[in-house]
Amino acid sequence: MTLKGTLISGYFVIGLIYALYSWMFTIYSHASFAYNLGRGLIWPAAMFPAFGAFIGGIIIVVVIGAIHLNRR
Repeated sequence: MTLKGTLISGYFVIGLIYALYSWMFTIYSHASFAYNLGRGLIWPAAMFPAFGAFIGGIIIVVVIGAIHLNRR
C-alpha cells in the first residue's frame, strides 16, 4: 500500500471514529448517524473552528474566481 493510500485510509478511519463519538456522546447525539457521518468526513473543520473558517475562505475565493473567469 502506498503512502497516499495509507493517509487517505487514516483520514477516513479518524472520520468514522469521530462520527461514532459524536453520534453517541456529544450534543449532536440527537441527530442521525448520517448527519454525524457527514461531520466526520470534515472532522478537521469540526474539531478546529479556525480551520473551518480557513476552508470557508478558500471556497469563497474559488467561487469568486470562477465567477470572474466566466464573465467573458
